[in-house]
This record gives sequence, structure tokens and C-alpha cells, in this order.
Amino acid sequence: MTLTVSETDAAVHKLADRARRASRVLARANRDWKDKALRAIAASIDANRAGIIAANAKDLQAGKANGTSAAMLDRLKLDAPRIDSLISALHELAGLPDPVGRVVRGETLPNGLRMRQVNVPMGVIGTIYEARPNVTVDIAGLSLKSGNAVLLRGGSAALNSNLALVGFIRDALESVSLPRDLVISVDEYGREGADAMMGARGKIDVLIPRGGRELIQRVVTTAKVPVIETGEGNVHIYLDESADLEMATDILLNAKTQRPSVCNTVETLLIHQNAAAAAGVLQALSAAGVTLHAEERAAQLVPEIATVQAGEDDWANEYLDLDIAVKVVDDMDQALEHIRAYSTGHTEAIITSSLRNSERFIAEIDSAAVIVNASTRFTDGGQLGLGAEVGISTQKMHARGPMGLAELTTTKWIVQGDGHVRK
Repeated sequence: MTLTVSETDAAVHKLADRARRASRVLARANRDWKDKALRAIAASIDANRAGIIAANAKDLQAGKANGTSAAMLDRLKLDAPRIDSLISALHELAGLPDPVGRVVRGETLPNGLRMRQVNVPMGVIGTIYEARPNVTVDIAGLSLKSGNAVLLRGGSAALNSNLALVGFIRDALESVSLPRDLVISVDEYGREGADAMMGARGKIDVLIPRGGRELIQRVVTTAKVPVIETGEGNVHIYLDESADLEMATDILLNAKTQRPSVCNTVETLLIHQNAAAAAGVLQALSAAGVTLHAEERAAQLVPEIATVQAGEDDWANEYLDLDIAVKVVDDMDQALEHIRAYSTGHTEAIITSSLRNSERFIAEIDSAAVIVNASTRFTDGGQLGLGAEVGISTQKMHARGPMGLAELTTTKWIVQGDGHVRK
């Protein structure tokens, strides 16, 4: 579809208006109705597995033809286990408490006025994301449960997958007498559609970008709509001098190799100069196929391993692949200084046997998630009991860290009196 910029703006704004009308119907839905819709979406995805996988195969084929990286192809892929995970996440959402109507605080004032502050839906959420068809289902489910309508711009790389999923989601909504327009794709309008979403202030209540640095910064710096920033994950692990080799090896292998293409994978390993576990950890990473981008002192720890010389770019790089930057530091002071200089505020972890060092690390690291003696892969809504997540917020306003149901609501003040007037 070829439209002028103004025509695209008008078309996307009309879609946002349709979503707004649909959200007013959802505002009247109780928890049972919303949970019924979530289970209907899960059933629809389950019943249409073959169609979803076939649509995804077209995207994968196009991605390979276009030279898409292995990491991005992994993000793009939908297979039977990942579809199972989507279905499980929807059922898990249905089992979670409804955040809408929760009383944040309330009291009867000395003058007799009854006051309470309650959670209410945002209204219309816009999401712009890249090559992640699972996000389509996650965000649709979270938006529905939290009482919001959602506009989705999922990117050209996952076009076929997203259109198939959105179609099945909309059919499921209609099957339980909820408006189809609670979930709307703007993918047919391409990049201009994303631009129209960013300019739709007053039509879209909040915009949430998910993707790489370029996408996120473009949205943050361009959008007129309020943005919740989900930052990239330049994630660090600090290997303290007291770290146990077996624990450190298990954690580093999980944090780097379980799924290297996602934002909570570790990208930089900082090693205390006296860490006894250092050589063993590096040997294990290399044996697992991880390329070590090491500065001089780190390379000297494992002279038998071929390493890539690390430069300034490596410390700020989100590889999203089987690569890791490695640096030896003199002490925790130097480790903290490095993290402050290069962190994106996502997740930082320490591996240590020292309670004192772990408590200092927790106190001085200013990131959305701080982890002690566990994999960074746990910075995830599902792993932390939130169900699916919209993303990992690295900002400090309203929402920070994994964004689940509560983070997709705002609050409203309700004041009730008996003819009260202010004097």
C-alpha cells in the first residue's frame, strides 16, 4: 500500500480511534470475561499451529535470503516449543489477579470525604518492535488483561508471522463478544505507519518500543506520544575474587549461551585480577563456542585460546550472539566504574562468596535489575512471576525492569462525599 505521509497519518489515527472505542467496551469487562478471552486466544493459536508455522517459514526464508544474522533469525523463529510457550504464557496470564481496580491507597479524611486511588487502564497502547513475533502475542495478552487496546507495528521481517497471529487473536476476541479492534496491526503501512504512531499524541496514550539501539533511540527522540523506554541490554557480570569455579561456570554458560540473541544475555565479563575461577570460566566459554573479545590482561589468562583483541567499541557493544567482551579489573572499585561508564541500565550481576561484596554491589549498581550468584537470564517477567512482559524498562519513571500487568496501568483518584464543599 502506497500512501502519502498525511494519508498514512490519517489512516493510522483512524485505527487508533477504533482502538479507543474498543477499549471502552473492555473497560466494562470483568476479570472472568478477560480471562475467557485469553484462553480463547490460546486455543486459537493452538488450533492454527500449522498456519502460524507456515507463515513464519516465509519470514525465515526471506530473512535468510536477505542475509539476516543467525541471532536475528533465532528471534524471528516460531516453532512448536515456542508456540507452546506462548500458549502457556496466555494461560498463566489468565491465572493472575486483575490489576484493574486494585486500591493503591485509600482513607476517610477528617472532613468525612472518602478517598481512594485505584489502578485503571492506560487506554490505547502502541508498540513498535522488530523481528519478534512472540511479542505480538505477549503484548496482546498483557494489554487485554490490563484493560487496554493495542496498536502493533511488528516490522517487515516478521510481517507474515505477525499478520497471521493478529488475525487469529482478533477472531478469538470476537468469539467471546469482545471487539476485534482491541488488537490492531499497522504493519501494512510500513515504516511510515510507525512514524504515524509516534506522532499520534492524544490518539495513543503511551508508546513502548522494543528492539535494538537504533529503533529505541529513534522512538525516544522522535515520538510526540509519551514513551516508556525499553533499553538495550549491555549486561555485565563481575567475577569476584572469591567466586566459586563451578558456580561461576554454570552461571556464565547459562547467561551467555542459553539464548544469546535476547536482551538479558551477558555481554561483558569483568574479572577481578585475583579471581581463582578466571581461567576455568574463560576456557568453558570458549569450549562452548563463545568468541572472547579480550583486553591484554584477560587474554593472558588463557594463552592457549585464540581471542579477539578488545577495543573501546566492545565495551559498549550488545553482541546478541556468541561473543563476549572480557576485561580484568584491579578491584570492585574498577568494576563498578566500568559498569557505570558502559551500562545501559538493564541488568548487572556479581558472582561472589562474599556477603560484604554482594551487598556493596547491590547498593552501588543503578540498574533495573541487580543479580547475585544467578544468571542474568532471570531478568524476565515470566521468570519473576509476572507472566508475559512487554519489555524491560530501563527508565526510572512509572515502570522499571520487567513490565507486566501492573506497569500497563495508571491510577485514578476517586473522591466521594455527602455534599461537601471546600472552605
